[in-house]
Amino acid sequence: MRVQPALIFGINLMLFSITYWMKLVSYAHTNYDFRCLRQESKKDEATVDAQQYDYPQNISLKGLAYFMVAPTLCYQVSYPSTNRIRKGWVFRQVAKLLIFTGLMGFIIEQYVNPTIQNSQHPLKGNYLYAIERVLKLSIPTLYVWLCIFYTLFHLWLNIIAELTYFGDREFYKDWWNARTVEEYWKSWNMPVHRWMVRHVYFPCLRKGISRDGAVFISFIISGVFHELCIGIPCHMFRCWAFLGIMFQVPLMILTDYLHKRFQSTMVGNIIFWVFFCIVGQPISVLLYYHDYINQNSSHFKG
Repeated sequence: MRVQPALIFGINLMLFSITYWMKLVSYAHTNYDFRCLRQESKKDEATVDAQQYDYPQNISLKGLAYFMVAPTLCYQVSYPSTNRIRKGWVFRQVAKLLIFTGLMGFIIEQYVNPTIQNSQHPLKGNYLYAIERVLKLSIPTLYVWLCIFYTLFHLWLNIIAELTYFGDREFYKDWWNARTVEEYWKSWNMPVHRWMVRHVYFPCLRKGISRDGAVFISFIISGVFHELCIGIPCHMFRCWAFLGIMFQVPLMILTDYLHKRFQSTMVGNIIFWVFFCIVGQPISVLLYYHDYINQNSSHFKG
């Protein structure tokens, strides 16, 4: 907020900051559970002893350092591991990472930037023109989003896993076949999904909160994270990312109803692709772009 870095670097900085914050929360919560389990085992010998989890020997700088670089957000004492690093495989993945990063830059410069620069604020002015810009922007933003998914979840996380001998490579599932929006959020980003279930959803249930209430709280936290990643680097809080995430809640209810009503896997999948990929992302890009430009232009005038 104070040094005002370049937008892309600011977003990456926020992503790393939130990622490491989530890791530290998991590290603290898990060791707290081990500590409670150990205290209970002293009172009741029938209870499983926390010593089998190597607590408190697991608390070490080396263990924490490995967890901070491992491609997971949920801490545990041990993980599935590999016995060697495939150097040739790593080299090929790095080459693909560079190629697809360049492809993303090409799509943005060639198709995305000219479209948004010749657009108007989607909530102001001619709505038919705004719809035309949104539809024209939908295909390139979809390609950029798919490239981001491929480079981050398939290439980058697998590269980190290979270099750290990390054996669990399930970073995503077949989210593109999601029958409902709920299925999409359970399969799109597995590290975050597991963290939300373990450190938000289940603790809420243990506090007596209903299942729907726990899901709603999880989406609120997710919405805050998304808004922080964009709002702080842009030096503005418009809550478009937060509202976009919260809009997933009624979409979940709608797609669940339609899936049960028509017993079809296609209805919810079509709604997901239309609302999330074809309409939602272009509108978000236009909203943030024009608010960002308007803020900077007024700042320079002042």
